[in-house]
Amino acid sequence: MPESSRGGALPPYAVALMLLLCAVWGLNMVAIKFASRGVPPVFQAALRSLIATVLLLAWCRWQGTDLSGWRRRDWLLPGGWAGLLFALEFVALFIGVGLTTASRAVVFLYGAPFFVAIGAHWLIPEDRLTLAKGVGLTVAFGGLVLAFAEGLRGPAGPAALLGDALCLLAGALWGGTTVLVKASPLRAAPPLLVLLYQLALSAPLLLLASLLFGEAWRIAPDPLAIGALIYQAAGIAGASYAAWFWLVSRHSASRLAAFSVLTPISGVAAGAVLLGDRLGSLFGAAVALVAVGLWLVNRPARSARA
Repeated sequence: MPESSRGGALPPYAVALMLLLCAVWGLNMVAIKFASRGVPPVFQAALRSLIATVLLLAWCRWQGTDLSGWRRRDWLLPGGWAGLLFALEFVALFIGVGLTTASRAVVFLYGAPFFVAIGAHWLIPEDRLTLAKGVGLTVAFGGLVLAFAEGLRGPAGPAALLGDALCLLAGALWGGTTVLVKASPLRAAPPLLVLLYQLALSAPLLLLASLLFGEAWRIAPDPLAIGALIYQAAGIAGASYAAWFWLVSRHSASRLAAFSVLTPISGVAAGAVLLGDRLGSLFGAAVALVAVGLWLVNRPARSARA
């Protein structure tokens, strides 16, 4: 078993792939904003899961990938829980974002690495929380807070605390899903099957949630909105999540999750380039703090001497 699978430092290819995934996920924030012009938010999340499920099944059929193991009792139960957590995460996130500011939402959502680190410490023996990892997570999260400092100081509205709590819950559900996959028999399941459990089960649950929230099931004929939805379904929920669960099956969950704090940073940069959003004066310092924190998290542990 590779050292990284036992909790050691990530190899260069895993770091490079995580950097790419964070950039892709950062663009997702822009895609959601574009898609919201023509598709209600929870219905948008449901369509994303539904389209991604169809694309994933078509890809597996074309590649001849065997997914018959979905009936295995030791995979089916945790797979069902993973699908439920996945759906609840997006329901909590979309409601929470509507009640608080975007800056506060992203900070609370990306508390997820702390939930992964704590869960992995107790449930995954080879992925213990060390002092260096704890300090690194704290420094990286401090950089995230610094990046959104201006938005955190601004007015948040009367329901902001509820929105903050829901975004924090979404982060906890995201972290819980990651730990579940790593700590349960799902760690031995094909990554595409792990993804299929979540997409296929979350689609009907999100459609039901959309109905309960009174959303209109409509898609406006806006090419940009439709393109953004396809990007979310094929690029995010399909290809990027498949790569993520492949990485989780092979490497330390807490070290991988720590990189997710780069996602909102890349999202801010994408917003500046594509939407003309203004970068805060502390953005450069925030990126430096995140980089230092990730270096501490991924620093190889010193071998104990006899």
